Parts: sequence; structure tokens; C-alpha cells
Amino acid sequence: MALSVSDLPAIYTLLANSLSSDLNVRKPAEDALAEYESRPGFCSSLMEVITAKDLVLQTDVRLMASVYFKNSISRYWRNRRDSSGISSEEKVHLRQKLLSHLREENYQISLTLAVVISKIARIDYPREWSDLISVLAQQLQSADVLTSHRIFLILFRTLKELSTKRLTSDQRTYSEIASQFFEYSWHLWQTDVQNILHAFSALAQNASELHYDDVYLTCERWFLCSKIIRELIVSGFPSDAKSMQEVQPVKKVCPVMLNAVQSFLPHYSCFQEKHPKFWDFLKKACTKSLKILIVIQHRHPYSFGDQSVLWPVVDFCLNKITNPEPDVLSFEDFLIQCMSLMKAVLECKEYRPSLTGRVTDDNRVTFQVMKKNVCSAVASVLAALLPNERVVLLCNILIRRYFVLTTSDVEEWYQNPESFHHEQDAVLWSEKLRPCAEALYIVLFENHSQLLGPVVVSILQEAMNGCPSSVSEISPQLLLKDAAYGAAACVYYELSNYLSFKDWFNGALSIELTNDHPNMRIIHRKVALILGQWVSEIKDDTRRPVYCALIKLLQEEDLCVRLAAARSLYYHIEDANFSEQDFSDLLPICWNSCFKLVEEVQEFDSKVQVLNTISVLIARSTGVIPYANKLVQFFQKAWEESSGESLLQIQLLAALKNFVAALGYQSPICYNMLLPILQSVINVNSPDELLEDSMQLWEATLSHATSMSPQLLGYFPCLVAILEKSFDHLKVAASIIEGYIVLGGLEFLNMHASTLAKVLDLVIGNVNDRGLLSILPLVDVLVQCFPTEVPQLISTVIQKLIVICLSGDDHDPSKTAVKTTSAAILARILVMNTNYLAQLTSEPSFFTHLQQAGFSNEENILLCLVDVWLDKVDNVISTQRKTFGLALSIILTMRLPQVLDKLDQILSVCTSVILGGNEDLAEEESSSIHMQPSELHMPGKEYRRKQIKFSDPINQISLENSLRDNLQTCASLHGELFNTAMSKMHPAAFAQLKQALNMS
Repeated sequence: MALSVSDLPAIYTLLANSLSSDLNVRKPAEDALAEYESRPGFCSSLMEVITAKDLVLQTDVRLMASVYFKNSISRYWRNRRDSSGISSEEKVHLRQKLLSHLREENYQISLTLAVVISKIARIDYPREWSDLISVLAQQLQSADVLTSHRIFLILFRTLKELSTKRLTSDQRTYSEIASQFFEYSWHLWQTDVQNILHAFSALAQNASELHYDDVYLTCERWFLCSKIIRELIVSGFPSDAKSMQEVQPVKKVCPVMLNAVQSFLPHYSCFQEKHPKFWDFLKKACTKSLKILIVIQHRHPYSFGDQSVLWPVVDFCLNKITNPEPDVLSFEDFLIQCMSLMKAVLECKEYRPSLTGRVTDDNRVTFQVMKKNVCSAVASVLAALLPNERVVLLCNILIRRYFVLTTSDVEEWYQNPESFHHEQDAVLWSEKLRPCAEALYIVLFENHSQLLGPVVVSILQEAMNGCPSSVSEISPQLLLKDAAYGAAACVYYELSNYLSFKDWFNGALSIELTNDHPNMRIIHRKVALILGQWVSEIKDDTRRPVYCALIKLLQEEDLCVRLAAARSLYYHIEDANFSEQDFSDLLPICWNSCFKLVEEVQEFDSKVQVLNTISVLIARSTGVIPYANKLVQFFQKAWEESSGESLLQIQLLAALKNFVAALGYQSPICYNMLLPILQSVINVNSPDELLEDSMQLWEATLSHATSMSPQLLGYFPCLVAILEKSFDHLKVAASIIEGYIVLGGLEFLNMHASTLAKVLDLVIGNVNDRGLLSILPLVDVLVQCFPTEVPQLISTVIQKLIVICLSGDDHDPSKTAVKTTSAAILARILVMNTNYLAQLTSEPSFFTHLQQAGFSNEENILLCLVDVWLDKVDNVISTQRKTFGLALSIILTMRLPQVLDKLDQILSVCTSVILGGNEDLAEEESSSIHMQPSELHMPGKEYRRKQIKFSDPINQISLENSLRDNLQTCASLHGELFNTAMSKMHPAAFAQLKQALNMS
């Protein structure tokens, strides 16, 4: 039943009760509102509460109504299958009501209603709500400051929502809005900025006649207008990098917006104490304006590259970076945007010359030629803006001013070194001034490496000469040396052409570490970072001293230095040129230092970082066993402390996998620690994000086990629950199953026969060809190891394999591979358990299964399989060829006259296998059982897999004898018909048959 006006008091009461702090009052109200939500008229009732004049002072109730209104619109405005939704009549009413209530005084409610309008517009504009933009624009003509602010709030939200629609028709509609609405918005923006500047001048003179609230609303409206202009320029025009069409508003807006910033900045300092509200606006306005310029440059680089835009913007940013006023120097957010804009211009790929050529005598102005011409023009502007002297100046300023640690930085470091390390290391470059300066410096150096290489080396030399390694006082000279070291670390690749790492390390870096004064932590941290960054430039004769230096740094008192050393050590161990020989005697100290560091650090990121170092050290070191007990204790404690920290547990599982692999066949010594952890993570209730790493650990445990322990044997059923959820990790699951088969043997089969059958039945028929190719070899191994027990156990799987063989597209290589592998398994079953396959293919239930798969009952299934074996015999390896031959020879014993129709082909295949397959088989067998001496003493999974392959019963059966005996049986079954069929053989084929069977 639809809600009406008479329900408004009840709805108002429920909304008021939903705000109660008393759960007994709030919960029934929330439940009742949830029931009302899907009823027709609910949204209209909420809108009446929001707009009621007598409820203006009931802000909290109206705000709650607006939230329910927004949520209901999101859920029910589109027609849904499970709900009647909002009727067309009610939608018309709501759209009209929303546009009639623009002057909402409460900001939060107005913002919520603006979001509602934008969500409706995304669905209805322009088809159902074509007058939305025009009505809003018309209302602006006569609106007061508050109403116009609210309209611009709606316009911004709506334009932002519409800009995310990607269909061509939607983008065309947006372009039409931009062309119609841009000029008005831009005119209002310019008017507002003049009014704001006039008001700011009056504020600076302490004028009393100003209406502060109106001025502030005008500021906010201007701010919204700026964002609308950004949306119109960025989304209302195709990128000029693709269209090569100049976007005129870019040239119109950017210089004026820059002038506005320049006009705002002088008021920055005087407003800080006297007018904090407007000071906050100034900060927001200046930084937002530069962000808008950055976004426009990214979207329309060529229009932005015009001299009228690029020159003043880049010149302004360069001046503010290199020679800022004292007030601007403390305005870090603004300086960050100046640096970000400079970085965007310097690394813009559209401003770099294209390497594509042009056809000779081709006079057409191609797209590439147009780009080349624009690039040349931009390059000329940049070259004039950034002569060598200015580039060198910028480089010097970045290093000497912005790279230098401040007093507050040093204080923060001393108070919390761990936190300082991560803030410097992981913070986004665009959020902090120093990382932003470093990002700009790197791009500047890449663009001017030949010019700046000697400059950076000169600054480095000056800093080292001005502050010898014996100096321990935190002085400007020491902080400059730290900054110079940081500059050298950032651009190691290009700087290596101008600076010999060996000379630098021996002459300065290693000497720095001899000074153990606490203040030297500043330099020691930077040395640790340099040793990690320059890893590719460290040659053989320097590698050992560098390892020793990192181990020394890893033992220092300061956590920031030790964490930097741990990360650099990770880079060295992971490096392809890592020398275990040079590092082996440092291992004991390294392990102890890492274990101690993990215990001392508190932050999650620190633990992960050190754990990564331990993990890669385990993976790259062959001498893990002497430290196994300590590592077991470490992992035990680390796992206990990682409860609830999935990301940390992922790293621990990866490290445990490396640990198990490093222990090899001695891995059982860690089972007391390992198996409980493994059991906890392969449980179906463990977090999904741990699944991949836990399965890889499970696989590694089985791969390096010497025997199947009772605990491991009991874990197998967990695999069913995992595969029932997802086949994402099927390849690893297949390896796990194989481990259980080859290690567990008959004990495994007796304990988990039904579970194994369930797993195979779950996978086969429900995964793609790639998945089948990972699981079918397991079926083959099972039949080989347990020919009597397994076929009966997996009868439904075998039926599926028969269906695969009788269907499939042979033009698809993956389907051909699946069909061939399935055929080989069925051939093995026929050879090793002949009666079973014959019995299965004659059961009524099997024919029902075939009918469901779309096959008729008319043909004999075994004869159909014969056709597959004959067709695929050349697609398989030699062992499978022999299996096919043996299966075909058994077919000769069937009491079916159709066998004689295929006799010639069967004998031809068997002959070719006998005559041509022996050498291939011998070669395959010898290569498959080649083992290392260590494997002979450790019967692990790999050894047993090779042993199973070597002891394959197919290898022991003589195809020659089988064919001879079965030919005699065939002759006795069919008599004269057999002789007739044999007489039809080609003489050459018959001669080869006699040769194969050693018949005279």
C-alpha cells in the first residue's frame, strides 16, 4: 500500500526515534523505516519532511530524512526485478520537488540533495529530465548568494557524475553541456574572483561594513565554480593529444587562474591570525587552482603547451620553488603543487619528439607531423624557460634547500625512528615536500643528465669536504652532506657515468661508518640507502666490503638505520650477482641481527620488511640447516604474534615455503612448528587471502617430505572444501594430490578413497581444458599404481573421460591434448583391468549417461574408442603409444565382426609401435629415471614419482607376444572371415607384421 500525507507524522516520529541513543527506541524505528523503504510514496514522504517549513529548525531529523532519501533513490530509482521500484508519476513529482527546493540553508542537507540529483541525472538525463541543466541555469539568473551556491553545488555533483559515463552518446551529451554552460560559468568565476579580491582588500583594512557570511559564501561558490570549470574542460572536450584539436578554453582559463593565485598570495600571511576562516580558504584556493592546472595539462597537453599558457605557468612555478617569499616557503602544500606541475611538464611524453619517420615526398600533413610540429614548439618554449643556468640553479635549490632535513624532521626521528623510516620511505611523493622535491629532481636529472651529472658530483664533493667523517655535530654542513648523499642515491643509474662507486665507497662511505657517534645515524642511514640503490654498480672486488658494511649497519642502535640496512641487504641478496661465498661467514651475525630486529620493531610495515629480508636470505642461501632451530623458534613466535594480520601472515607463509625448500629432505625437523600452522591456514574457515600462499606451502611440504606423516595424511579432506569454493589454484592442487598418491600409496587410498573420488569427480567435467590437462595425469598415475582398486572407485570419472573421447573439437590444440590424454588413460584401463572397462561399457546406467551427453546407443563404445586410439596414436609419447598398441591388440579378442573391418589399421599401428617404438621407449625411460646420488638415499616425492614411472607395468608387457596371442584368438573366433581380412592386407604391411612378430 502506498504511503500518503496521513503517514507523515508516523514517518517523522520514526525518523526522530532512529536518532535516539536508547537502543530499545532506535532499533524498532530503524526496522520500521526499512519496511517502509520499498513502499510507494516513501521517497515523497521523506521529501515532504526535508522541505517542510515548520521543521526548518529540526535539522537532525531532516538530515536523517535526507540520508534515507539518498539511500532509497540509490536502491529503487532504477526498476529492479525484486521490487516495483518508484513509479513514473512519483519520479516526476520528486524531480519537480527537488528543483523547487534549491535554497536549503543547512549545508549537509544541501550536499545530500545535490548527490541525489546527480544520481537521478545519471539515469534520467537527458531523456527523462531534459530540462535539468536549463532550469538550474535559469534559476542562477535571479538567485541570491546562498541559492547560487547551492545550485553550483548541484551542478558540480551532476557534471562530475555525468563525466563518468563512457558511451559515445553520453560523451556527446556532455560536450554539448560544456559548450552551452562554459561561458556562463567562466563569466561568473571572473566576477566572483574580482568581488573576493575587493572584499579581501577591505578585510586587510579592517572594514566593518562587510557581510562576512556573504563573502565566505561567495568564496565557496567561486571554489565550486572552479571545480565545475575543471570538469567542463577536462571531460567536455576530447583530449588534444588524440584529436590534435586546440581546446580554446585552456588558453582562456589557465593564465587567468594563475593571475588569481598571484593575487591571492599577498593576503596569505596577514589573514593567518586575523581571519583564520579566510586563511583556510586561501590555502585551499591556491593549492586547488594549481591542481586544476595540473589536471588540465595532463588532459590537454598541447593546448597547455601554447606559449601564452606554458610560459607564465612554468615561470611562476620555477620562481616560487627557487626564490619563494618567506610566507610561501612555509606554505608547503602550495610548493608541492608547484613542484608537481613542473614534474608533470618535464616528464610529459607528448612534449618529447616522436621517433617515427615520414615517407619521402609525402606532402600530406599527417597526425604524426602535426604532433612533431607541436612538440617542437613546446620544446622551444621549455628551452627558453629552462636555459642551462636555470636548470643548474633548480638542481642546486632542490638539493641544498628541499633535501635538507629540518629541525622538526630530526626531532621526529629521535622520538620515533621506526615511524620516521616508513614516513620517508613509503609516503606518496605528492603528499610531502621532500619526497616531491626528490621526484622533481629525478625527472630533471633524467632530462639533463649530461649537464647535471658533474653538478651533482661537485655538490657531493663540496659537502664531503665541508663535513669530514670525523665531524659529529648536527650542523648545516652535516645536513648538507646528508642531502647530497640522498641526491646521489636517487639517480644512481645516470650518475654512475660520473662517479666511481668503488672510489666513493673506499674514500668516504666506508669511513663514515667508523664514526659511531649517535648523531651519525643521519649519515649512516643515508649510507645504508646508497648501498641498496647502487647495488647494480657494485663489482666483485667491492662486494665483500659492502656486505660487511651492511651487517655493521644492521647492528646499530637506531631502528631507522637498521631498517634501511635490512632493506638494502634484501636488494643485495636478491641481486643476480649475489655472492654466497663472500657472505657465508656473515650469516650467523645476519640471522641474529634480523631476529633481534623483528623482536624490537613495533609497526606492521617494519615486520614485513625484515621478514622479506629473512625470506630471501633463506631462499638464496644453501647453509640454512645449521640455523634451523633458531629459524623454527623465530617462525613459531612470529606466527603467534601475527594473529589477525593477514598481510603479515602471507609474508610468513612465503618465508616458510622458502624454509621448507631450503631444508629439502630434512624438512621433517620443522614439522612440530610447520604442520600446526599449515593445518590452521588450509582450514576452510581461514581468510581467503591466505589461500594461495597456504596451498603453495602445502605443496612444498609434500614435495620435500621423505614419507607421509599421519598429520599430513589427515589434511587431505581440506582439499575438497577448497576446490568446492574455487578452482583458481587447481594447478597447485593437482601437485598436492600427486604428492599424496606417490608418498601415501595404498595407505592414502584406503583412508581417503571416497574423498579422492569426490575431488576428481568435482574437477573433471567442471573445468576448462587447461585445468583438465593438469588433473588428468593424476588419473593415469592412479590407474597405474592401483589398477584393480581405482577404476571401480572413479567409475563416474571414467564415464566422463569416455564422453570426452567421443566428442571434442580436433581443431583446437588444447581440446586435442585433453582428448588424447583421456584416450591414453582408457587404453591403460583396458590393458590393466580389461574386464572392468568391458563391463562398464555394457552397463545400462552408462548408456543413460551417454544419452544425456547426446550420444546414441547404436554403436559399440569400445569400437568407437578404437577409432580414437587409431587416430591419436601419432600424437602421444612412446609409453602411451605402446599402451595404445596393447589396447588395440586386446580389441582383437572381442567377438564382434566389426573388429575385422579395422584389422588392417590395428595391425599397422601395432607393427609400427613394435618396430619403431623400442628405441624411443628406451631413451624415454633412461632420461626419466636419471637421478642425483643424493636422491637415491632420500626417497622423497620426486624419487618415488620417477620410481613409479620406471616400474610402469606397461613397460613389462611384451606387445609382440600380446599381439601374437591375440591374433591367434581372433583367428579362432572368426575363422574364414579372419583369413579373408588378412588376405586384404598390403603385402608390404604383411611383411612388416611378420618381421615384428619374428614370423618366418
